[in-house]
Amino acid sequence: MELLGQNEIDHHQRQVAILSQDSFYRVLTAEQKTKALKGQFNFDHPDAFDNELIISTLCDIKAGKSVHIPVYDFVSHSRKQETVTVYPADVVLFEGILMFYSQEIRDLFQMKLFVDTDADTRLSRRVLRDISERGRDLESVLAQYITFVKPAFEEFCLPTKKYADVIIPRGADNIVAINLIVQHIQDILNGGLTKRLNGWINSYGTKKQQSMESSSRPH
Repeated sequence: MELLGQNEIDHHQRQVAILSQDSFYRVLTAEQKTKALKGQFNFDHPDAFDNELIISTLCDIKAGKSVHIPVYDFVSHSRKQETVTVYPADVVLFEGILMFYSQEIRDLFQMKLFVDTDADTRLSRRVLRDISERGRDLESVLAQYITFVKPAFEEFCLPTKKYADVIIPRGADNIVAINLIVQHIQDILNGGLTKRLNGWINSYGTKKQQSMESSSRPH
């Protein structure tokens, strides 16, 4: 978003919008919330997400409609009353580690990127985030990681790597890959694909290239 210059543009005018799977956690029952407050609820399982809402939201986005995205409170493990409005955009980025698990959701994407990051890096980022942003202590973060996060990653996330059109090793440190993605998005925003990337896009197949060039719906 920064390289595309979209982060400084008013939300109403943005050509590129970004959504997060984390906004779509299900509303917990009283029993589930009690477990969550004790660190005993598995938020890394596919069933923790409101897939019906994700699908309806994505379908509205592809139809060029404004959508209202839930705001999730990770301290109290509940949805807030307010929502965030996302306005129609030419390109929509939807990030989340389990976005490729459901075929119904997976089939809604025109391009699928898998960011492949070292396990130690993933753990250190989670520890820093949960302690600084979600008010948790190191012991509870590590216990949750060992009990839920790591097993869920290996069972539900890692196998979906095979569905990716592009795999990005080293994440944001891979400047070459990031620049390629940015250039591809800029080509879409400019109304077509440049000759420079035609060979790269052709590797996905002629039908996909034609749909990306001619479709007026969000990419």
